[in-house]
Amino acid sequence: MSARTLYLGNKNYSSWSLRPWLALRHAGVPFDEVIIPLDQPDTDGRIRAASPAGRVPILHDGELVIWDSLAICEYAAELAPAAGLWPDDRAERARARAVSCEMHSGFAALRTALNMNIRRPPTVVPRDAAVEADIARIVALWTECRRRSQGAGDFLFGRFTIADAMFAPVVTRFRSYAVPIEGPAAAYAEAMWRLPLLKEWVAAAVAEPLRIEKYEHAPAR
Repeated sequence: MSARTLYLGNKNYSSWSLRPWLALRHAGVPFDEVIIPLDQPDTDGRIRAASPAGRVPILHDGELVIWDSLAICEYAAELAPAAGLWPDDRAERARARAVSCEMHSGFAALRTALNMNIRRPPTVVPRDAAVEADIARIVALWTECRRRSQGAGDFLFGRFTIADAMFAPVVTRFRSYAVPIEGPAAAYAEAMWRLPLLKEWVAAAVAEPLRIEKYEHAPAR
C-alpha cells in the first residue's frame, strides 16, 4: 500500500480526475486510488471527509492534502523531476504553464455543453457560438504548440507534459461529440488517444457500471 492516495470521481465522467491521474502515473509516482461515485447520497460526505473543499480530485500524501488538479500535477513534477512533466527550456516551460492554466480556468462553454462521457457513441450535438469559439481556440492552441515542437515528439511540447494531461479530457470530448478537427490538431488528438495510459483510463471508464443521467443529457442531432 502506498503512502499516497488519490481520490477520484467516476472515470467515465470526471475530467478533473483524469488530469492528475495521468501526470502521477506518467511520472511513476506510486499511489492508491479511491473512486468516489458522483451524484450519490453519500458523495458529498465522502468527498468532504477527504477534503473540506468538497471536490475531487484530492491527493493525500501522508499529512499533506492537495485538492486541485493542476496543483497535484505540479506536485508530481516536483516528486519526479526526471519524468520531465514540464519542458526543459525556460521559455517553453512558461508557454506550457500558460497553456495548462488556460485549460484549467477557461472553456466554460465547452465544459457545459460537451460534458465528459467516454462511453458515449460519437454523436454530433448542437453547438452554439460560444462552444464553437472554445473549440476554435483549443484547435489553434494545439496547432501552434505542434508547430513549435515539430520533430521533437507527438505531444504539445514534444514529449508528454502536464499540458497534455490538462487537455486529455478534451481529446475524449472531441471524440464523444464527433467534433471535426484537421491537420496538426487532429494528429495530436490521435497521438493522445493512442497513449497507453489514456487507453487504460478509457477501458476502466467503459467498464464502470454507474450511469448518471444528468451527464447523459446532451441531445443527439
